[in-house]
Amino acid sequence: MTYLSRIRINPLREQSRAMLASPRVMHSYVCAGIPAAPDSERLLWRLDIDNPHRPVLFVLTQSKPDWAHIVEAAGWPDADGEHFAIADYAPLLGRIAPGREFAFRLTANPVQNTNRPDKLTEAQAKRVAEGYTRSFRLNHRTASAQLGWLLGRAARCGFQIPAARTDPEIQAPDNAGSGADKGTPAPDVRLIARERQVFAKGGRGRRVVLHTATFEGRLCVTDTTLLADALVNGIGPAKAYGCGLLTLASLPSGR
Repeated sequence: MTYLSRIRINPLREQSRAMLASPRVMHSYVCAGIPAAPDSERLLWRLDIDNPHRPVLFVLTQSKPDWAHIVEAAGWPDADGEHFAIADYAPLLGRIAPGREFAFRLTANPVQNTNRPDKLTEAQAKRVAEGYTRSFRLNHRTASAQLGWLLGRAARCGFQIPAARTDPEIQAPDNAGSGADKGTPAPDVRLIARERQVFAKGGRGRRVVLHTATFEGRLCVTDTTLLADALVNGIGPAKAYGCGLLTLASLPSGR
């Protein structure tokens, strides 16, 4: 089975500040929510901070989790109300069908692979000098490139992003990767947050630099199997660090 959890975070707690500041720390708390070994199943998570005073953590697990430790360390353990909610994911997976539309949100790490970057970092230059022959994974840094990355991956993930129903004069990015001609209506997706995160892998290991992008919009299902796989297994790299979790919701009435 698969479960989607929603956990309230109190940003004023000392431990929550550490969790909010470091994807590595947050990942360790997420892994502690399941009884099995952390590498025994795929875990996806995303931190939504639409309201910085009330961040919300979403986690997708294959086994039923327990988030009491996060509530104790970074929530409101003695307050009234629902501290976290855990829902069976099967009903949502059962609702997806070709042609059906949903509102969606995704925080991702848009990247490209290249054999030789235009400008090597010191670490990359050292690896090349040592005979490294594999491609390098580079972050997309501009909003246009990040949006193009999403549009270019949509078909492989079982959906398409329809044209926006308002502002028809807005043009899609020239490098959107969707095959759209210049002058066509913009796709119904918004880039609502972009962030550069830097932290040490494992706390003391090599430095990790992530450029993340959070997308919101409307999608139309094209392939049920591919979309179900994207929902359960995530989209793109850096899944351990809060990227890749695609969530769907019913569209507002009238849309």
